[in-house]
Amino acid sequence: MSKKDKLLEKLESKPKDFTYDELKTLLNYLGFYENDKGKTSGSRVEFKDIMNRKIRLHKPHPGNILKLYQIKKILDKLKEMEVI
Repeated sequence: MSKKDKLLEKLESKPKDFTYDELKTLLNYLGFYENDKGKTSGSRVEFKDIMNRKIRLHKPHPGNILKLYQIKKILDKLKEMEVI
């Protein structure tokens, strides 16, 4: 099982310890890149792919762990886009 498959399986299980770094790695595997808007974006971040599809969220802070609602939103968006 590849790292991409392991991360996707972990995300789909909706864990309480999924990190932003893991999400960033997974989305990179799925063809998305992080598009922050520089210093003015604050914690807002957007991931785009070559088809200009977007996933927007706030970086978790002060820690690095995503909230359950963020995981659900990301999963819904990826399914809606038919990426997973």
